[in-house]
Amino acid sequence: MLLFVDNLTNVDFSFLDPERGLLGETWLANVRLFGELDEQGMVCDFGTVKKVLRHWLDTELDHRLAVPVHSPNIRIEEDGDFLQIHWQFGNDGEFLSTRSPRDAIALVDAEILTQETVAAWCITQLKQQFPMTVARLELDFTLEAMDGAAYYHYSHGLKKHLGNCQRIAHGHRSRIDIWANGKKSPKLEQRWADEWKDIYIGTRDDLTDKLQHAGISYYQFNYEAQQGPFEIILPARCCYLIDTDSTVEFIAHHIAQKTRQENPEAFIRVKAYEGINKGAIAEA
Repeated sequence: MLLFVDNLTNVDFSFLDPERGLLGETWLANVRLFGELDEQGMVCDFGTVKKVLRHWLDTELDHRLAVPVHSPNIRIEEDGDFLQIHWQFGNDGEFLSTRSPRDAIALVDAEILTQETVAAWCITQLKQQFPMTVARLELDFTLEAMDGAAYYHYSHGLKKHLGNCQRIAHGHRSRIDIWANGKKSPKLEQRWADEWKDIYIGTRDDLTDKLQHAGISYYQFNYEAQQGPFEIILPARCCYLIDTDSTVEFIAHHIAQKTRQENPEAFIRVKAYEGINKGAIAEA
């Protein structure tokens, strides 16, 4: 027998890509369980499936930075309760370096991170958590269908957040909707999708240094949060600085204000998403 749960949950996280560097992402998780029926006539109770899988994904992948431990591009150093990650990417010798508490990092048993390799790692970790009636567990990740809408990938950290959003390198794949004088504007939406492709949104107050290495400019961000100290260094070209924290409320406000400055004749309304089916609306 086969039991399935589509769109069980979604995970918002960032991962390291050999070409694109730091990539914010949002994936929907789908699960299938194969096995014999138990005395209740079930392969496994839906409540158990949802509880076990949601909890594990929320704890081990959601709002973390996922790194491929077998990549030749990575160097991982342990420092007590902290991990130092050094990542080489791109064709110009660019790098990313971050130091975070261990719980902010997902060490994925793979060389390259894709929907398939991350799913395979999850299955390996999860398969022991189900009853003997479950003979095989399958899990896959899919993307939100956006029907041609504009979107961007962004990573960030919220030092004031009391939950896992405080982690300095987690992210989202997010839709953006913009209206000018009451009319939907694909042109303005694409303008932001292009500028914020694979972006790190950093708060100016958290920018502690500007570095040069091999002719490449880098930004260093540091802050102390409830879970501990966080640090990240990445190429300046990958960063977008704002004067506030990077909550979705402030992001929507920033996009609305700047779009109005660029289009003073128009009344602007922005619907900025943070992952799937949630976000903020701002007008200017």
